[in-house]
Amino acid sequence: METDKSKKIVIAVIGRDQVGIVAKVATALAENQVNIEDISQKVFSGDIFAMTLMADIGASTLDLPTLTQRLDSALDGMGLKVALHDAELFQYMHRV
Repeated sequence: METDKSKKIVIAVIGRDQVGIVAKVATALAENQVNIEDISQKVFSGDIFAMTLMADIGASTLDLPTLTQRLDSALDGMGLKVALHDAELFQYMHRV
């Protein structure tokens, strides 16, 4: 549901596939009032995990750098790379 305070972000997580990645990301986002609106994940060649998701941070008090730190902490020791982008800026930068 889109509200007046809606602010969309794109999150990408890449690394070696292992149990608990989606759960840890979803938990960290929920704990910080971030709503997942769309999610896609795939495992390539049996062990390379890639996930992208669209989320709404309108209800969260965190900025992108702080939210990135929270996700990095949630995934600590798993060897994953996390990147967050403002969705509007991301779409502008990647338009054809």
